[in-house]
Amino acid sequence: MALLQYMCSLPLARAVRSRALTVPSRSVTAVPSLGKASGTDPRVLLGLSEPELQQLAVDFVPLAFRNDLLEAGWTVGRSPVHRSVTAADGTVKLLLKLEDNRLIETVGIPVEDDKGSVRLTACVSSQVGCPLRCSFCATGKGGFSRNLKRHEIVEQVLAIEEVFKHRVTNVVFMGMGEPMLNLKEVLGAHQCLNKDVQIGQRMITISTVGVPNTIKRLAAHKLQSTLAVSLHAPNQKLRETIVPSAKSYPLDAIMKDCRDYFLETNRRVSFEYTLLAGVNDAVEHALELAELLHEWGRAYHVNLIPFNPIEGSEYRRPYKKAVLAFSTALELHKITCSVRQTRGLDASAACGQLRNEFQKSPLLASSDDLQSESEIAIAA
Repeated sequence: MALLQYMCSLPLARAVRSRALTVPSRSVTAVPSLGKASGTDPRVLLGLSEPELQQLAVDFVPLAFRNDLLEAGWTVGRSPVHRSVTAADGTVKLLLKLEDNRLIETVGIPVEDDKGSVRLTACVSSQVGCPLRCSFCATGKGGFSRNLKRHEIVEQVLAIEEVFKHRVTNVVFMGMGEPMLNLKEVLGAHQCLNKDVQIGQRMITISTVGVPNTIKRLAAHKLQSTLAVSLHAPNQKLRETIVPSAKSYPLDAIMKDCRDYFLETNRRVSFEYTLLAGVNDAVEHALELAELLHEWGRAYHVNLIPFNPIEGSEYRRPYKKAVLAFSTALELHKITCSVRQTRGLDASAACGQLRNEFQKSPLLASSDDLQSESEIAIAA
């Protein structure tokens, strides 16, 4: 049991990996009865496929012990893919069905560089829905159900790897939900992704629209990951119209916390800025943003995001000319920035968009679902 508990403190179901991983030797010796496969390299639970793990349970674990595991709530298997949509650019959005029949989104974004190497980014959700209801975000329009558990976050990365048959190189907590409202589970997932799945801390980004006192809490952990703050406006008045929760966390307070975060961690803060046509995309807004950032320090980067159109939204996507003018104004005032390449427009890639097409309340479990879940549980 020590080995099972070590794996991110996940249920047995969530310890399945499709690629072999290095695990500290003490975790291997914790279950000496597993030993080595004859004539093969040592294997650990985190490195086995789901069928291999089920067969391992049958071969090595006594029936009485398996029954004890079942009674204690242990199961085998990951959340199934309810729906998969692939865009022309290779971006894949998955809807995963959780054990309570809620749906969450995760997105795999492949990027090939000039040398042919592929960087695969997994954009993961931290909540089922989101309670903050940013005015331009499809997730907020779909309502909020609950926080995700750490294994439900980690398995999103595993699902992306399984679909692409490729190692995930980067993880961004920019999917459904506000990570800072689920910080304990997000940090648990972060640790598992870093230590067990072996994704470098600097390859992980945690995004937030701003929740009072949480940036300070995150800074105390001294992670080497990137903090991305969703700003979306250069002043408090405009920000409140775009981000309703901004009323409880004034812009000056956020900026102070970001400055303190840099001093505490020596990690540059990135600001996400969604460009909404005719709302916050004028050159005057860019100049005001540059002034704000200069007031609070120099270690900042702005990631400009042209709005992804969603059904029923009053917002529009800005023209390329407006995006270029905005970025040029920032650069002329010594603010480093980049424009995020829009991916998956034909795959409902806006956060929460695909989920809203399929669910506003839990799915009803079908008899087939119940049967397959029962079979999996027995195999454990």
